[in-house]
Amino acid sequence: MNVMPQSCLASDGRDSLTASFSASYAGVLAFIAVAAEGSFARAGDRLGIGRSAVSRSVQKLEGQLGVRLFLRTTRSTTLTREGELFLEGCSPGVASILQALDEMRDLREGPPRGHLRISATHGFGRRVIAPLLSAFRAEYPEVSVELLLDEQAPDLAADRIDVAFRDGVLEDSQVIAKQLVPMQLVVCASPAYVQAHGLADTIEVLSSHACIGRRLPGGRLQRWDFRVDGQDVNLQPPAEVVFNDADLVLQAVIDGLGIAQLPSYQVSDALRTGAVVSCLDRYAPHDRGHYLCYLSRRQLPKRIRAFIDFSTQRIRALDLDVFSHWEARQQAAAQRDAAPAWA
Repeated sequence: MNVMPQSCLASDGRDSLTASFSASYAGVLAFIAVAAEGSFARAGDRLGIGRSAVSRSVQKLEGQLGVRLFLRTTRSTTLTREGELFLEGCSPGVASILQALDEMRDLREGPPRGHLRISATHGFGRRVIAPLLSAFRAEYPEVSVELLLDEQAPDLAADRIDVAFRDGVLEDSQVIAKQLVPMQLVVCASPAYVQAHGLADTIEVLSSHACIGRRLPGGRLQRWDFRVDGQDVNLQPPAEVVFNDADLVLQAVIDGLGIAQLPSYQVSDALRTGAVVSCLDRYAPHDRGHYLCYLSRRQLPKRIRAFIDFSTQRIRALDLDVFSHWEARQQAAAQRDAAPAWA
């Protein structure tokens, strides 16, 4: 265990390094202001403190350095040779600080720029987020983008993630979560499978079908979620084929290997082209969502705000609501069945 030497402690309990830095920092600021203004009074006005406070800070700094920095008369204040050397040594540091302030001001007031780290699940990242990046970069060319795909929820602070997209039900109170669109879970099968085996019409018959499972990163199989009579129902139907990638699960469904439950963004195109058909839509859960997550609303960099606004608008404009299409088809079919023969 490291123990700080007693000699390093100041009389008020602080270590001498901290005390020295505090006094030196105030003294250097006062010194630079006096050198720039040529007057202790004008330096005080610039710093928003009294002339006497400026004088005391400079005197403490001179005591620490063991040299005299200014020649003061009733008519003028000029730098000594030692003061000129010290100012010369401070100038690069001052210039770096001013440059950093200018860069922060540019980030706040200029066009969005800098590096953006985005996290998403594999499926949502590939099918929804990645296709947006080209248009985003065209609109904000000074923002570089890094998209990281991972099924595990990231630690936004530790992993230095600016924006994360997560699926399902979020309970993390440490992040700001903005629901983009509802997350619809669709049980689907290929027309060829339906012709050979029929289509499931209740969740009880799932065990008699060839189900395709998905292995999660932690090792367990993903459960199938439903809502029946207002109650959540979670099932683990026996799987005849298992993949650890949602795209492979969808391809297996299209190939007629069985049925699977997948999010709507994954199957929407296949549904519209007729490559798959859905079932059990009436039992789909309604409390899931696709969320955009970030750490704080305060002092949000412009590049992050720009991407949040851009992605929110573009994702909500996507036609991911597959159930409304199913309901419309059901209503249309019912109207056709109810129409008189002469209509």
